[in-house]
Amino acid sequence: GVVEACLLHMLKRRAAGFLRTDKVAALFTKVGKTCAVAGDVCRKVQELQQQVESRKNQPNGQEPLKRQGSTTSKTPVLTPQAIKHIWVRTALIEKVLDKIVQYIVDNCSKYYEKEALLADPVCGPILASLLVGPCALEYTKLKTADHYWTDPSADELVQRHRIHGVHGRQDSPSKRPALGIRKRHSSGSMSEDRFAASAREYVESLHQNSRTHLLYGKNNVLVQPKDDLEAIPGYLSLHQSAESLTLKWTPNQLMNGTLGDSE
Repeated sequence: GVVEACLLHMLKRRAAGFLRTDKVAALFTKVGKTCAVAGDVCRKVQELQQQVESRKNQPNGQEPLKRQGSTTSKTPVLTPQAIKHIWVRTALIEKVLDKIVQYIVDNCSKYYEKEALLADPVCGPILASLLVGPCALEYTKLKTADHYWTDPSADELVQRHRIHGVHGRQDSPSKRPALGIRKRHSSGSMSEDRFAASAREYVESLHQNSRTHLLYGKNNVLVQPKDDLEAIPGYLSLHQSAESLTLKWTPNQLMNGTLGDSE
């Protein structure tokens, strides 16, 4: 939606089409006549629109849409929101949106007024550059508004590790302070070290999800849960969501999946 707003900013009437209500479609169609990449996107969008129309005519509407993966494997099931932004969305999934926007910026005088965003010598190229990153991603599964991720508890994250790996040793491969003295079950091979390190990185990465932004993280932050207990080192992180700031702290032993029977 944001990209569409940029593309529509001060678009010339003749570029948008006098009688067309979908100005983004008119722009892509016009650009597609001289830009081969945009022309390919136009053909793919037309195929998707035909599938949507055939779905409407089917008694069981979901089936034709599920089969579209055979035509374009990167395209998931289309929602009403996806259909609304089908032009920009298809170019993004096909990893060519940045190239199309760059082409429009290079030829902005054909399509835009002088005061338009894409006609600006600074803002236009910046927008095209910002789209390089999103176009490098594989959109195999797209989230919908009713399918948010949640941030699981540290205990749940550790359990996920134990499902997918063998934990032969119970201490950390690094020199972090431990909660208690534990025996080493083996001399410790390099493969075990690598596995423990990758497991720890996986747990730490899951502290940031789609709804919160990780502002700050620091390891070996000491917390004293009770007066009669020793201070425990752990991983401290500060997260920002739309409504609030959240401070999280997880013991190092739990981050490493080696807490055992300790409380």
